[in-house]
Amino acid sequence: MTCLARRMFELLEPICLVTFFADECNEELAALGHRTYWDGYFASRAAPLGRVPAEVVHAAFYSFADGEAARHIPSAWETIPPEASVAARERGSAASVRRILGAELAGSPGLVRAADLTTKAATSAPTEGRMMYAGMRTLPVPGDPVARLWHSATMLREHRCDGHIAALVGERIGGTEAHILSALEMGIHPPESFGRVHHLPKARLAAVMDGLRERGLVDPEGWFTDAGRKTKQHIEALTDELAGPPYDALSRAEVDELVTELEPITAALVAAGIPAPGRD
Repeated sequence: MTCLARRMFELLEPICLVTFFADECNEELAALGHRTYWDGYFASRAAPLGRVPAEVVHAAFYSFADGEAARHIPSAWETIPPEASVAARERGSAASVRRILGAELAGSPGLVRAADLTTKAATSAPTEGRMMYAGMRTLPVPGDPVARLWHSATMLREHRCDGHIAALVGERIGGTEAHILSALEMGIHPPESFGRVHHLPKARLAAVMDGLRERGLVDPEGWFTDAGRKTKQHIEALTDELAGPPYDALSRAEVDELVTELEPITAALVAAGIPAPGRD
C-alpha cells in the first residue's frame, strides 16, 4: 500500500499542480478581484474550512512562516465570498487541464473512468485528524469529468498533506524546518536559498539552522548528517503509509485500471511543463 500511495502521488500531483503552474486559475481569481497571487491562493485553498481566523489557516497549512496567513486572511474574504474563490479555483484549474490535454484526451472514455475511480478513492477515506481533507469533502463533487478529476485529485492531495503534517509533527519538524530538509534532499545549498524560505528574515533562518544543528540533523556546513537524512526518509515513508487508506476502496483490478488511464494524462501535463513530483 505504501508503494501504491507513492505511485498515485506521482500520477495525481501534476493534475493538482495546474492550479499553481498554469495561468487559468490565477486569471479566474484575479478576475474576482484578488489583488495578488497569494491573496487568491490563501482565499481559495482555505475556503473549504469556512470563515476561520488566520490562526486556524496557519495551523492547517503548516508550512508557512508566522504571520504569512494573516497577511491574506480574513482580508481576502472581505469583499469576495469564500465560495466564489473556491468556484474560481475549480473553474480555472479544470480549464487548464482541458487546454493542456486537448479535446481528444480530455473527452476520452479513459479520462471519465479515471475521474470516476479517483473520486471513489477520494470520497472513501476517514476524515478524523484530516482538517484540510475534511474541508474538501464538504464541497460538492463536480459533474464534469475533467473538473471531477481535478477536484478528486486535489482531495487526495489534501489528504496526503494532512498526513505529511502529522509525520512532521511526530518528528518535531516545523514548517520552515521541513522546507530546509526538502531543500537539502534536492541538493540545494545553502538550504536557506530555497525559494520557499529565502525571503524570510535572516535571523529567523539562522535560528532554524542552529536548531537543526543542535539536534544533529545538519552539520556545521549546513549539509545533511546521517541522522538528518534518516529523519527525512522516515517522514517520507510515513507520509506514504498514511496516504494509503483512500485506495483501500479500490480493488486490485480498479487500481491497475486507474494507473493505466492516468498515465497518458499525467504524461501530457508533465510534457506541457507541469512539474512532476519529487518529495513532499
